[in-house]
Amino acid sequence: MIKNFEPRLYQQTILATAAEKNTLVVLPTGMGKTNIFLMLAAQRLKQYPNSKVLFIGPTRPLIEQYFNVFKEHFEIDENEMAIFTGMVSPEKRGELWKKSKIIFSTPQGLENDIISNRINLEEICLLGVDEAHRAVGDYAYVFVAKQFMKLSQFPRIIALTASPGSDMEKIQEVCRNLFIEDIEVRTDDDPDVKPYVQEMQIDWVKVDLPKIFTDIQRLLLLFLRGRFEKLKKIGILKRVELKYVTKSDLLQLQAELRSRIAQGEKDFVVWSAISMLAEAMKIYHALELLETQGIVALHKYFEKLVSESKVSKTKAIRSIMGDSNFKSAMIKAKILFEEKVEHPKLIELQKIVENEIKENSNIKVMVFNQYRDNALDIIQKLNAISNVKANIFVGQQKKNDTGLSQKEQKQLLDDFRNGLFNLLVATSIGEEGLDIPKVDLVVFYEPIPSAIRSIQRRGRTGRQDKGRVIILMTKGTRDEAYRWVAHHKEKKMYRNLVNIRKKLNLSLIKKKETSIAKFVEDKIKIYADYREKASGVIKELAEDNVIINLEKLEYADYVLSSRCGVEIKTVEDFVDSIIDGRLLQQIKNLRNNFERPIIVIEGTNDIYGVRNVHHKSILGMMATIAVSYGIPIIQTRNFKETAGLLQIIARREQEETSRDFSLHADRKPATLKEQQEYVVSALPGMGLGLAKPLLKHFRTIKNIVNASVEELKEVEKIGPQKAKMIKDVVEGEYKEN
Repeated sequence: MIKNFEPRLYQQTILATAAEKNTLVVLPTGMGKTNIFLMLAAQRLKQYPNSKVLFIGPTRPLIEQYFNVFKEHFEIDENEMAIFTGMVSPEKRGELWKKSKIIFSTPQGLENDIISNRINLEEICLLGVDEAHRAVGDYAYVFVAKQFMKLSQFPRIIALTASPGSDMEKIQEVCRNLFIEDIEVRTDDDPDVKPYVQEMQIDWVKVDLPKIFTDIQRLLLLFLRGRFEKLKKIGILKRVELKYVTKSDLLQLQAELRSRIAQGEKDFVVWSAISMLAEAMKIYHALELLETQGIVALHKYFEKLVSESKVSKTKAIRSIMGDSNFKSAMIKAKILFEEKVEHPKLIELQKIVENEIKENSNIKVMVFNQYRDNALDIIQKLNAISNVKANIFVGQQKKNDTGLSQKEQKQLLDDFRNGLFNLLVATSIGEEGLDIPKVDLVVFYEPIPSAIRSIQRRGRTGRQDKGRVIILMTKGTRDEAYRWVAHHKEKKMYRNLVNIRKKLNLSLIKKKETSIAKFVEDKIKIYADYREKASGVIKELAEDNVIINLEKLEYADYVLSSRCGVEIKTVEDFVDSIIDGRLLQQIKNLRNNFERPIIVIEGTNDIYGVRNVHHKSILGMMATIAVSYGIPIIQTRNFKETAGLLQIIARREQEETSRDFSLHADRKPATLKEQQEYVVSALPGMGLGLAKPLLKHFRTIKNIVNASVEELKEVEKIGPQKAKMIKDVVEGEYKEN
């Protein structure tokens, strides 16, 4: 099945393991992880010819890269391969699934397809997971892998990454979540990989922080010292020396204090400490911008804080703005910004680029910078250099008009690859998985305290020829600390991987068991509002083989039968909805539309302590719900309990009524207006969103039924297809068989 490709020895060795066991493959960037997946896909499809292969990657550009590799090296009709992203409609994905042998997909949309039973994982014989270090927490990879192992007839997983991280617990979590049974690790120094590794030269360029910068630094440090002394005085902090207090320490302290509040502690000292820690975090960020980025980024951050202070009621912001040291630092930063003073790293970067271009006019350079505002400044300065044409590569989020859609990102990379410009300044989005065949020089504008990101950045060069990396570092600042943090984390990562492989207890990997529920015909059916997908309840229901229909529900979060609708609120959201007035209207809607409405409050937090609301207001609302509206209130501890409760209620309801209920059967319209909306919303492709405009335009249901296709098309959002569907339903002859 494979063409135009000669596998390397280490790829064949790894393939032998991956063919027998679920395998985590850790290979340096550019060492052909894709080709190992390619060979394994061929082996699995040959072994199970009636099955399919599924590959998941975090971004559209990444899965398109894999698609193109398969197009070039795999003996398969291109029509038998498909790309699934958020750009492809669910209906289209359903069609493509049926006719495709190999599917490349982002994981988020795939979650919906699995939950809605649009795709059948039973048919998949191989799941490939790229950038596997993401398989932690509730990232979509975790759910997809779990469902695959449960449902597939012939399950096999291959997980690919250049760097799974240095934290032992995180690596173990990745292995658990992806059902890993063996690990194949290779470094640049391994004998079977070394012949293929391009030489990489890494240079550190160190600069001094000028006195005009250290003056601002001193003022910000004085601010921090003042806050630390206060925190020590109230017993929150043990040491006030700045060298002993890191950003991680502050984050950990914040989490501990918030946990105490969540458990019902209402001590003013704790609230005060949380506020002071919030101030310290903001000043830490300012220090980082000053030391590692420059005045432009710092000044823009200060402007943002000033804007926030004008609208925010947060005590931390007001306290920062009232501090004399902060005010002085802000004034000095503004003066330097107006004088266009540059960070010495930016001056050094301009020299490096100018010299490189002079020596080689065809050179391709990639500059990594953490902060978008600073990246814009870098672009502006570098484009002023003769023969330099620079572009910025950023994520999709719009910010100062610098956001790029995925289509624009792909076009930009193609232009860079084809030599239409010679310098790319990228934020963190450029670190992961980009296929840029030839980058001669990579510049880190700052060291980063992450083994994963350092490896990913370096991996952009040295893929085909000798690579070069230059890392800019400001002496005596967090740049220096971050350098050694990343270095030690990387060493630790490889040690941990070797240790895990030795200790990997295969008995801990749960072998697939065919679920009895899979063969039960009378499964529970639940309608769920699609906006609830992130709650955890829906995934838990899917785990338990519940048939879930994701819809846009108007009056409930879940519909369990023709008469039972459930509204679910976390403890915090319940109290918030009392404050903003949403809750009463939601209760009315629930009561008016369902014969058996239920309210579920989820969470273990003290309902009387999560917000500054008098306890009698909360009790009064609960009394109104239970007595005035006759709606029972049930409390659950977490999403797992909520999912269990929904199943029990749904099973009882559907045994009493029917499992074959439709979403429209559960509505109990109370007014003529609602009844009219209800009838029209049942027409094909309508829903309530289109029913209202139709009724507003035609005034009566009779007029809608009698309207021609052309007349229906006059209503906004009613196109020729929807108009024809309406006419087919109202004019088509009913045939019993």
